[in-house]
Amino acid sequence: MSSKSKKWHLLHPFLFAAFPIIFLYFHNINQFLIAEILLPMAISLCLAVIVILLLWFFFGDIVRAGLGASIFIIFLFAYGHIFEAITRLLPLYPASRIHAGLMSITVCSLICSEFLIKRTRRDLSDTTKVLNIVSAILIMISLTNIMVYKFRNATHNRNDAIDSENIESRSTAPAINSQLPDIYYIILDRYPSAAVLKEFYDFDNSEFVDYLVRHGFYVASQSHANYLCTAQSLASSLNMKHITYLGKEIGEETDNWTPTYAMLQDNRVRRFLKSKGYKFIYFGNEWYPTSKNNHADMNVNPFGLSEFWMLTYKTTMLYPITRLLGIIDPDMEKYKRVQYQFDKLSMLPSIRGPIFVFAHFLVPHEPYVFNENGNFLTREEASRRSNRENFVSQIVFINGKVKALISKLQLDSAPQPIIVVQSDEGPYPQDRKLTFNDFDWESASNAHIREKMGILNAYYLLDVNENALYSSITPVNSFRIIFNLYFGTELELLPDESYVFSNTRHIYKFINVTDKLK
Repeated sequence: MSSKSKKWHLLHPFLFAAFPIIFLYFHNINQFLIAEILLPMAISLCLAVIVILLLWFFFGDIVRAGLGASIFIIFLFAYGHIFEAITRLLPLYPASRIHAGLMSITVCSLICSEFLIKRTRRDLSDTTKVLNIVSAILIMISLTNIMVYKFRNATHNRNDAIDSENIESRSTAPAINSQLPDIYYIILDRYPSAAVLKEFYDFDNSEFVDYLVRHGFYVASQSHANYLCTAQSLASSLNMKHITYLGKEIGEETDNWTPTYAMLQDNRVRRFLKSKGYKFIYFGNEWYPTSKNNHADMNVNPFGLSEFWMLTYKTTMLYPITRLLGIIDPDMEKYKRVQYQFDKLSMLPSIRGPIFVFAHFLVPHEPYVFNENGNFLTREEASRRSNRENFVSQIVFINGKVKALISKLQLDSAPQPIIVVQSDEGPYPQDRKLTFNDFDWESASNAHIREKMGILNAYYLLDVNENALYSSITPVNSFRIIFNLYFGTELELLPDESYVFSNTRHIYKFINVTDKLK
């Protein structure tokens, strides 16, 4: 066999290494930009090189090394998908036991396969040719599907309507103070209103609400989210407009989130405040669309691995091993990130301002990693408690962090800052397992809508007309009111309406549910 022919035997390990990344991207194509696959792809291809070299040393033959590398890569990336399939079939069976059994079978099968390759005397040329063809076909199918999706969903991702009101030219000097105040926009993901906590969780949150009121906050007790989920809610609040027009502009028959994600990056609030001399400080999280902002003067997001990288990593058999060893644990990363970012937030008054701070915390959003005392809660510990207990525990924890932060910001800031503590959405209903992907919100009951849309919404606006705020204000009007009070913009308030979409296949098919909340 010629050396040129042997080189072709090295093709299939690299194709098999690339395929899981491309496959996973296609199945999440509406969530990520294609640039997100570059790092996982590079790591996967480098891993293929390492495995080939090690097996070449073990087998003493490059053809067998290539075949052994492909088998290793297939076992490596198939593990997570097999695990997910088993957990769906056996939802009540402990995940740790599934991992133990599946890992034993996988490792034994892999070792046996590699020894069979070493011991066989068969000519492996035909086998490698078949693997080359199969791996190439898999890659071509995935790439074709990606191109078809991109073609069907071709749309601009720019926020074209962002300056339709031209608020910069209509604004004046600060309305109440010649010195611009720092502005803190703090998002607590899925933090419900006090009424929702009382009705659906049997939890009295009045102590926290009373604390806010005593410290000068206006708590909008009848506030609701404008939209069902984080991306649409923040796209609306940060651009100070309803986004129902996207149904006509993009089309209702799509699940493409990327235009909405673009509105989170290049948003109207940031543009306006930057034009007034504000520094933009951004506190991101592990969720890709709000992990960082490319327009920020400072991004604060430690311990962060990209969401797509982690999604890829979770499909491999390395994930349960490293998590068991405590090497890579996304729950611990979340636990440390939240603690770290609250500490950093409290230090920001020392920065020469003015500053606009956007901080999005994925709490009390699951996974539940805090108990009520702020100690780390493992998945195993969380599984032994009810969802209600875990959720309320994170509410209690985050209440304490927010109170400490508010005290610090009010004490150290001069002039007093603007602080908005707000939720982007409420929790998913607890009476049944309703998830983001499998529920038809068009047929949701009034109770389901109330539980999902009732949110925390509190404002610290010192020395301004309290009549400007009202109990049913929604996030779409938050910065309209702030800019009117502090910058003299005279923006009209929009209807405080709430919308859901029918399902995740039609995310721009908006349904007005405002009447269901009354």
